[in-house]
Amino acid sequence: MEDFRRAYLRLCKEGGVEPQESVVAQLQESRVSAQGCRLDLSGQSLSVETCSVLARALHNNTVFTEVSFSDCMLSEEGAKVLLSGLFGNTTVKVLDLKGNNLRSKGNEVLGKLLSRNKTLRRLVLEWNALGVWDETFSIFCEGLASNSVLTHLDLRNNQINHQGASELALALKRNNAVEVLDLRWNNIGLLGGRSLLEALQKNKSVRQLETAGNNIPSDTFRALEQSIGHNSDRQSTLRESRSRSQVLNKEIHKLKEEKGRQFLNLMETIDRQREDMGHSNRSTSIQIGQLQEALNERKSAVNSLTAKLQMTEAALALSEQKNHNMGELLTRVKVEKEQERERQSRERKKEQEESVLREGKLLRETQNLMETNIQLRNKVEELERRCKSQQQQIFEVKQELTNSTAELKLRLAQAEDRLEIEKRRSKQALEDMDGLRQKEVEQVNRHLEESERTLQERIFKLEGQRIQLEEELSKARAACVTERAQAEEELGRVRSQVRLEEQEHVSSVEEKLRSVRSSMQEVQLHCSQQKQTVSELQAKNSQQSIEMDGLRRRIEELQQELSGKDQERVAELSRVRVELQEQIGHLQAERTAQGGLKEKISALEREIKVLSSNHREALLDKESEMSSMLEKLRLKDAEIQRMREDEANRASYLQSAILTYVQGSPLGHFSSPKK
Repeated sequence: MEDFRRAYLRLCKEGGVEPQESVVAQLQESRVSAQGCRLDLSGQSLSVETCSVLARALHNNTVFTEVSFSDCMLSEEGAKVLLSGLFGNTTVKVLDLKGNNLRSKGNEVLGKLLSRNKTLRRLVLEWNALGVWDETFSIFCEGLASNSVLTHLDLRNNQINHQGASELALALKRNNAVEVLDLRWNNIGLLGGRSLLEALQKNKSVRQLETAGNNIPSDTFRALEQSIGHNSDRQSTLRESRSRSQVLNKEIHKLKEEKGRQFLNLMETIDRQREDMGHSNRSTSIQIGQLQEALNERKSAVNSLTAKLQMTEAALALSEQKNHNMGELLTRVKVEKEQERERQSRERKKEQEESVLREGKLLRETQNLMETNIQLRNKVEELERRCKSQQQQIFEVKQELTNSTAELKLRLAQAEDRLEIEKRRSKQALEDMDGLRQKEVEQVNRHLEESERTLQERIFKLEGQRIQLEEELSKARAACVTERAQAEEELGRVRSQVRLEEQEHVSSVEEKLRSVRSSMQEVQLHCSQQKQTVSELQAKNSQQSIEMDGLRRRIEELQQELSGKDQERVAELSRVRVELQEQIGHLQAERTAQGGLKEKISALEREIKVLSSNHREALLDKESEMSSMLEKLRLKDAEIQRMREDEANRASYLQSAILTYVQGSPLGHFSSPKK
């Protein structure tokens, strides 16, 4: 109430209207009396401005359910403004407009109010003049006809004549909500009474009709009372049937709720079982996937091991083939070396036997020695190239072995260390051989000093031959230079592949080249003297024989290393085979475990099938129970429908009996024959 008073004062201030003191006082008194849901402004003389402010306040009001403006002497304009504020109100259920002398405009506003307002239940219009103007009263009746919520209507002392009663009767024919209608102290008369009686033949909702003081004949009055009694009886039977139907609906609703709960519980159990089955299926599928992944990993490991095994076998085959080729080359070199030794031994024997003829044939012997020297050099170079190719092949084999496993790398590193040690040893052996060669050279020098005296006479003859030998030596130098360039190119190509080993090999080749250069310089220096040339040739031959021996020893050592590496490869292959057999055994064990898991999975699937069949049977049982319950519900509905039909037939029988009674009574010629 205090909020409404504040809203009223605020709206007055906003609209520039002076608040009416009596209204403010009445609102204050109502606040003190704590009438929170009823707005009572009875007896207040309300101006048009106050009515407009109250209309605005009531339009947004959500507190009052009962409003009273009785005896406020509202003007038509004020009533129009005040009632327009109740068009959109949703809380007022009782409206009292007693004693306000409402006329034509009041009828129009009330008609609009009844047609628009959907919450008003009771309307009190006592002591007004609504029936004076027939045209505007018809508008009020039209609003009443379209209203579907109003149950109590008080129209006492409104000067309603028979024409207004006929309009009201037409509204009642269309209205099925009004239950109590008070028409006392009007001027309805006989025609109005008959119109109301005719309306009550169609309207079954009016259970209380007050028509005293309207000059209605007694028979019409009794007919109205009788029809009202029938309506009240009908309303009571309808209320009873509604109560029964409500009880039955409640029972049906309870049954439906119970069955719904049972069905929901059943569905929940089924869902839980399905979830459990899905969880078990997911877990089994995850386990199967894990086992499959492990099997795939094992298969991939076996495949990789088999591929490695094939690669190692291929590498072993290649190495065996290379060893075979190396053996053939060694045999050829040995044969050639033996042949060369035999030939040199025969020549030496011939020299010892034919010492007299040696002086005459010295030139030819020197030429032969030069040719043999060139051939030996070529052979040495060929052997060196073969050694290089063999070393390159060995390096490729080493590289393949290093790619296969890390252990072979370590072993190769150890082998390289051993090779370096052996190279040092070979260098030491070469140095020792150089010392021996120098001793032999000294011996040969002594021998040549003895024969120098005999050969001095022939030196002048050999000068021309020396010039020829110098030319041949220049040619040999050029050939050595070209060979050196080719060797350097080959060394440059091989250096990028072999790295450290090739550098060592290049150093050995450079040493050999330096030795060759030194030998060439010695030949040039000692070319003037036959002694020096012969000694140089003999030294060169001895050096070549030493180098051949060193190369032969080197090849034997390489063969031994290759045989050791072959043994290591065989051991590695045996170890890999053992590991493969172990992995195959593990895989077979895993396969057996997978077979056990498959058996478990089949057992789980059988259990799932049994559970699904049990669930299916339970669902069928529940469906049969649901069908039986639905059949019972259908029977109940049929019984309710039959009861409704019986009640309708009973009501029709009562109506026909009443009509026959009314037609047979003396009032029959006054009543309408229409049904």
